[in-house]
Amino acid sequence: MIKTPYVLFLGDAPDPLAAKLAQGITDWRPESSIGQIRLPGCRADMGLPDMTPRAALAAGAKTLVIGVANRGGIISQAWHDTLVEALEAGLDIASGLHSLLRNESRLAKAAGANGRELHDVRLPTTAYPIADGKPRSGLRCLAVGSDCSVGKMYTMLAVEREMHQRGLKASFRATGQTGILITGNGVPLDAVVADFMSGAIEQLTPNNDPEHWDLIEGQGSLFHVSYSGVSLALIHGGAPDALVVCHEPTRKHMRGLPEYPLPSLEDVRDSALSMARVVNPNCKVVGISINSSGMSEAKATAYLGELEERMQLPCIDPFRYGAGKLVDALQSYQAQRV
Repeated sequence: MIKTPYVLFLGDAPDPLAAKLAQGITDWRPESSIGQIRLPGCRADMGLPDMTPRAALAAGAKTLVIGVANRGGIISQAWHDTLVEALEAGLDIASGLHSLLRNESRLAKAAGANGRELHDVRLPTTAYPIADGKPRSGLRCLAVGSDCSVGKMYTMLAVEREMHQRGLKASFRATGQTGILITGNGVPLDAVVADFMSGAIEQLTPNNDPEHWDLIEGQGSLFHVSYSGVSLALIHGGAPDALVVCHEPTRKHMRGLPEYPLPSLEDVRDSALSMARVVNPNCKVVGISINSSGMSEAKATAYLGELEERMQLPCIDPFRYGAGKLVDALQSYQAQRV
């Protein structure tokens, strides 16, 4: 088990989105987030007290969580001095990067010498099966995106919270490192061998009560040439009954790919639905989740209204305004199935 509370390491994050793991923990587990550690040049800020590793330990922190991600998920050499300092101070370290802490010889040596633990969250610990596509009991909703980092995890967490407030049966199913650190379990899907990705999601969302919703965290985008494979594995492994399309409207191009424009929401809706109906002919797009964090209140409200008229679907920013519209749509879908 990864010990809490956390001090969040933001390193030299070049922009706030590069520290989305730290932001997710701050937003969804504020009781576990007591401070942040930033290096010179860091352009991310969680609004937490800036600390040194020793100050974080004195404040009660148990684990330093690497809350920043770079392209390729590499543990930067520029971070090593601070990470070693944390281990020597008495903190464990948890990371969701592709590079493993245990493979960094300097960190492994410091952890051993100081009796500390290194937690590699993005390391599958289960032998997953190959998917068989067989129908399963229970209900499943999957977030699909127009791009990476548009709010797919936030959407499903917000839906889970609203469902629990209504007394409904629902479980958020984490498929990435941030979700796993927030909830304590899940599948690090992009680290699973490709042949077993869909099977891993089948195992993550097994047979359940007929009225229970598995709320599956989406990854990547069918339209992102770097990460489309993980998106399709989620669709086929999840066999969703319902899809929520997620979008961030202020972007000019796909994240990390300036030569690729964003797809239309109509294209995202139609492509995802076509792929989902391969395994679940009854799948339906029930709503659109908008990350309006880059918009003013007035612009966000106007945009949501215009989009709802255009798409003829419930459209909402569930983190900003609550997930009520999306849960209403899921309950309506569920009622029609009975």
